[in-house]
Amino acid sequence: MIKIYHNPRCSKSREGFSLLENSGKDFEVIKYLDEPVSEAKLKEIISLLGIKPIDLVRKGEAIWKSDFKTKELTDDEVIEAMTKHPKLIERPIVINGKKAVIGRPPSIILDII
Repeated sequence: MIKIYHNPRCSKSREGFSLLENSGKDFEVIKYLDEPVSEAKLKEIISLLGIKPIDLVRKGEAIWKSDFKTKELTDDEVIEAMTKHPKLIERPIVINGKKAVIGRPPSIILDII
């Protein structure tokens, strides 16, 4: 089952959602701001994406700039920050089996569906 970690207030996330809707394939929507993502699940997502945790952080968010930007954080500390402050998680994330992408640009989602 295809999954999208979605924030309806984000234009890129909405574009990614539309791509999935238009694909005609079944998919599950996870509104990660409403349904918190556990540290274990976040580690799994990061592994599927093949990136470092810091690469999943939205560094332009005010909470990042005020609380984390100037600190040296371990990977686990970055994951903990995203778990406590889910708006720090880049979006949309689309997972299809063992493949995952950050939908920026949204068209990259088509590569895995």
